[in-house]
Amino acid sequence: MARRATVRQLAAETGLSVATVSRALNGHANVAEHTREAVLQAVGRLGRRAPSRRTDRATVYVRCPYLLTDYFGIIVSSIVETVELHDMDVLLNAGRAARDQVVLPTLPVRSSVDGAVLILPPEPAEDLAALRDAGFPFVVVDPRVPPPRDIAAVSAAHVSGARAVMDHLVRLGHRRVGIIGGPRDWLVTNARMTGYTAPLADVGVLPSPDLVCFVSDPTMEQGYQAARELLDRPDRPTALVGFNDKIAVGALHAARERGLRVPADLSVVGFDDSEIGRATDPVLTTVRQPLAELGRMAVTLLLRQLRGHELDALHVELATELVERASTAPAATGP
Repeated sequence: MARRATVRQLAAETGLSVATVSRALNGHANVAEHTREAVLQAVGRLGRRAPSRRTDRATVYVRCPYLLTDYFGIIVSSIVETVELHDMDVLLNAGRAARDQVVLPTLPVRSSVDGAVLILPPEPAEDLAALRDAGFPFVVVDPRVPPPRDIAAVSAAHVSGARAVMDHLVRLGHRRVGIIGGPRDWLVTNARMTGYTAPLADVGVLPSPDLVCFVSDPTMEQGYQAARELLDRPDRPTALVGFNDKIAVGALHAARERGLRVPADLSVVGFDDSEIGRATDPVLTTVRQPLAELGRMAVTLLLRQLRGHELDALHVELATELVERASTAPAATGP
């Protein structure tokens, strides 16, 4: 596999110390912007094919700038296990603190890294395009923004998963359905909103804006707060759909607080099929995402790039499955 410019070569090119170059490449805050720019310009001059003293065992950089909870933890674990099956190493960058690190521009010149898997990357599309243009192999898992052209990505089939949820509720007679969406700027939020809208439109119902809330962070607490707002409306919804199972669990707490029986008075649906949703009373109806398979597929796409193969399908969507459990029932006809 091709190797990239080393830190020592960049230090010689810029006249900076090895330590300063290393800090600039790793996104440290105590590096002046003009210094960081000088290092990145040197990257462009030296190119990406400088020799390295490393062995031929490849290293995959895995970036997940979120807490490794059940959702992200499953994806990351699957990636690590699959990478190791292919006799490669993993360099993991994870946790909320990682969000503030300048990482993507540094990857093409890290001699210790051969490719990357980026999970829900918070960087703008322009940064992803720049990484692509640098010729660095990478795959995006669950893109946060619409990925630019010629970027490999894998995600769940969010539109069809959300449509299955609303089809289920519509069949049960629900017409006033409250939706607690994720962050407004996430691609997945827009995709699921598209899926929720279609079945309601099929029965002549336009989603009411007063029945839709968006949260900045899909947590149980924010789900609870959003559900309180929706359930306190004079004409409350007969069903609530959460962006994920955590939000749905928060909605269960808000319903119980108001004396509402689930599912007799209110149906509640989640997304992900996480362990927390299987531990509630009643157990959550939800959409099962193939989280482990997302990780395995990402590594497969990356391996094909590392081996010089051409990718016919750049954006792969994996099927979801509606899991009907005890938290949904026919819509209540009276108070």
